Amino acid sequence: MTRIDALLILVVVIWGANFSVVKAAIQEVPPQAFNAVRMVVASATFALLLVAARRFTTGRRGPDAGPGLFDDRAPLGWNDWVRCAMLGAVGHFVYQVAFIGGVARTSVANSSLILGSTPVAVGLLSAALGHERIGRAHWAGAALSVCGIYLIAGRGASLGSASAAGDLLMLVALACWSVYTVGSKPLLKRHSALVVTGWSMAVGTVLYVAVSLPQVLATEWATVSWTAWAALVGSALLALNVSYLIWYVAVQRIGSARTSIASNLVPVAAMVVAVLWLGETVDGSQLAGAAAVLSGVAVSRLVK
Repeated sequence: MTRIDALLILVVVIWGANFSVVKAAIQEVPPQAFNAVRMVVASATFALLLVAARRFTTGRRGPDAGPGLFDDRAPLGWNDWVRCAMLGAVGHFVYQVAFIGGVARTSVANSSLILGSTPVAVGLLSAALGHERIGRAHWAGAALSVCGIYLIAGRGASLGSASAAGDLLMLVALACWSVYTVGSKPLLKRHSALVVTGWSMAVGTVLYVAVSLPQVLATEWATVSWTAWAALVGSALLALNVSYLIWYVAVQRIGSARTSIASNLVPVAAMVVAVLWLGETVDGSQLAGAAAVLSGVAVSRLVK
């Protein structure tokens, strides 16, 4: 197992646990207000990291070195700023609006199935743009993982008028995350994961807060418990700061298609957390689904 694999497993664990954390917190705080403040905390943290990186790492790497984790070798040009702004609008603003709206209008099973198609969508988009050559092992692994996700969550999924709007929003979220992942590749060849993630999130946060400001102002924050505040801050630092940074580092090092396959493990992690934390039970088909997802990820990682 490489260091990138280990870091992606950490992301899977964080995002899997984050589902239960957020679910508990939004019982006290309206979802849009919760998400807006969470994004502000994450953006402020990225801003501090960018300042620290500029102060302590500039000029310490060779002039011919590529972008590091924190240190850039070149300033953002006009085209880079435009691309960052577009990534922020699509990957943070529209994605978050569609995701929160979709979860509120459709079942968790439908949501898991739709977002479980991320590796397929990323692979198709990456291949269409000529960013990566997608091998048969990747497609086989993605298909096996999607089948596993169906065994875990698909039995409760349904398509109908009651969930049609939510399903459509989740498809929009899937498209946004795929564009966000693949669209970052050119920037990551010249700039660090911190710079790309930090600035794109800043743009997305400004747009999101502008839209959700009425809900934020209407929330009685003084009555929110410390556990909900801990969930908000923890989710911001781990699910957004740490995980997004690792995600872009992985895209930078191993490509968007191979990185995206890790997203198939999130439903498995969420299931394990629900069993250990919430006391939920699992049956044989869900265990078989988890095995299929793990096998699919293993197969896909054979792609070189």
